[in-house]
Formats: sequence, C-alpha cells, structure tokens
Amino acid sequence: MTPDRSTTSEVEVAVDPTTAFEAFTDEMDLWWMRTPITYYDSARAIGRRCEHGVGGRLLELYDEATGDALELGRITVWEPGARLSWRSSVDDVDVDVLFEPVGAGTRVKVECRLLPDGDPTNTGTYSFARMLEPWFATWCARRDTASREPEELNRFNLVVHYSKPVTAARWLARAFRFELTGSLPDEGEDAGWIEFHVGRTALILLPLTDAPAEGGPATHVPFVYVDDLDAHFAGAEAAGATIVQGIHQHGYRAYEAADLEGHHWTFAQARPTMT
Repeated sequence: MTPDRSTTSEVEVAVDPTTAFEAFTDEMDLWWMRTPITYYDSARAIGRRCEHGVGGRLLELYDEATGDALELGRITVWEPGARLSWRSSVDDVDVDVLFEPVGAGTRVKVECRLLPDGDPTNTGTYSFARMLEPWFATWCARRDTASREPEELNRFNLVVHYSKPVTAARWLARAFRFELTGSLPDEGEDAGWIEFHVGRTALILLPLTDAPAEGGPATHVPFVYVDDLDAHFAGAEAAGATIVQGIHQHGYRAYEAADLEGHHWTFAQARPTMT
C-alpha cells in the first residue's frame, strides 16, 4: 500500500480565532500530551515550544539552561488568528494550520503535505493533523479551568493485548468510562497504539501477537519508568532475567525482560520531568 502523500484534519472549537491561534502556539506544551510515543526522544524531552514569527522554530526541549533542543520545524507563515505554516526539519513535510471564524467559534484545519521528492515512509509530522481532534480540541474545551502545568504520566503504566483492540477500546470507554487520548479507526483497521488515561496512569491497548516459542501470548505487560535505564538493565541481567529485547529507542528508550515465570515487563527511561 502506498503511504498517503498528505493528510488533513479539521475541528470546530468554541473560542475566537485569535484565542485558538494562541492556544495552538503558546500552549502547545499543554495540549500536546506527554505519552511514551509523542516525542522524538521521550527519555530526554521536557516539553514543546513554538517560537513566534516567520523564522521561528518548533522545538522539542531537552534542557532549558543550555538550550538543548531538537528543531521540529521552521515557521514560514505567521498570521495570528488566521494562518500558521512551517516546513518540517525532521521529515519532508509542509504543515499549514488555518483558523476560520465560524458561528461563535473557530474552524481549525491542519493540512500536512509531503514534498514532491520526499520520503513517504517518513511522515512523523503528520501527527499534528492526527492529534488535532483528540488533543487540541479537548484542550480548547477545558483550557479556561485547566491547570497551566503540563500533565505528566505516572511511572507505572500497563499494556494490554487484545485480539480485537478497537472493539475492546470501544467497550472499555463505554463500560468503564476510561478516557481515550486519541480517535479510534474503524473496526478491522490497523489500530496501532490505543491509549487511555486513568487518572495519570496510561492503559495502552495493542494487538495480541503470536506467542514466543517458550511461552504463551503476552496479554498484559507492565510498563515502568526508571531513573537509569542502563543500570536497571545491567541489574536485571545480573539477576537472571531473560532479556526479550535489549535496550532500543522508539521515541522512548526501553528494554523488555521476562521474569522467573515468563511474564514480560517493559522498562523505559524516565523523562527529567517525571517525579
């Protein structure tokens, strides 16, 4: 299947265009959720920032004191209350965000376009369109009463595998009223990573995969953040834990190990902001 060369998303929010623009830019670190896979380097990231004006940068921050950060993009259009555009610095994508007055609020539209000679398999910036409805719209609805401190996840989270994760997610949201952090695909589509928040704990749903030869299928995998992943890995290995997957990086740094009865555990490097 050929990857999409563009993606578009739009939502209506109950604030005026100037406020919507300010919320999107100045409050990006408040509506962009701090989950295990929402940063390029989750082990180091302490937030996101959008600098003002043409030539300003979208940044993934690592150290405020030294200015250490990853440049995500350079702003090419800055029209407060009307339009924001940037050229991605991490993939071959242009992003346009339009703010259009509608009724008593604003229609916000995000369009992400792959450059003509861009790599269609490297489109991480498309996430700005995918996260518009579940994250930005939700933030606009609660920003008047919400804390201005970014919400951080707890150090213990849980991955649960289901044979039909989308069906399971719909049931969990309806029956247990768990808070879904993103939109769900149609039944039968690849769901990828489905994440609920129960307070500040993440409940993550993934497909049930084939079992490793020596055990049954992994149905529940605790996900634990630790201060020093390398030291933790060395200690687990010395204690006789079976290393299922060594330290690797996929947004977050992590490794997976099996305990004495074969249960799988994932340990990840905590961000500097996690308590």
